[in-house]
Amino acid sequence: MVKLNKIYTRTGDDGTTGLVDGSRIAKDASRMAAIGDVDETNSLIGVAAAHAEGEMLARLRTIQNDMFDLGADLATPGDDFEPDEMTLRTLAGQVTRLEDEIDAMNVALTPLRSFILPGGSSLAATLHVARATARRAERSAVTASGDAALNPHALMYLNRLSDWLFVAARVANANGADDILWVPGASR
Repeated sequence: MVKLNKIYTRTGDDGTTGLVDGSRIAKDASRMAAIGDVDETNSLIGVAAAHAEGEMLARLRTIQNDMFDLGADLATPGDDFEPDEMTLRTLAGQVTRLEDEIDAMNVALTPLRSFILPGGSSLAATLHVARATARRAERSAVTASGDAALNPHALMYLNRLSDWLFVAARVANANGADDILWVPGASR
């Protein structure tokens, strides 16, 4: 169990931050950008969860926990991506779970006949913002993986997550019936 008695530590006043192994890196390092983008995505998923209920809420809470674990994974240096009692790592099964949920949600959706505009219900609109932010988190993580070894399953998870959020937004829009369709050149 994590116990935080004091929120500020002053250890980052010099522009560095600590990784899981105790090493320190610059706050503007690519790894930290990826961790920050994952945190922002998780926060937006929390906003979406405030609009959700039932199974959608439960799935969003599971994803939020996954995202916290994924952030810890990205903050753990090294190239051994096997989890242990002290090391959180994103696993292939978490990626598979997202894929299975995407497939299950997709069954009831109205087939796409156009690109859709981000919007619709409050939940759908928020899921679309989270989707766009998840794409940024993925781009940041890919950049960081050029500087240091990162867990490939973490990168896969971020890729599937944006797909999951897109499909979930369609579910939130009455299974696609209330999607806002893009009309190319409509305002010319």
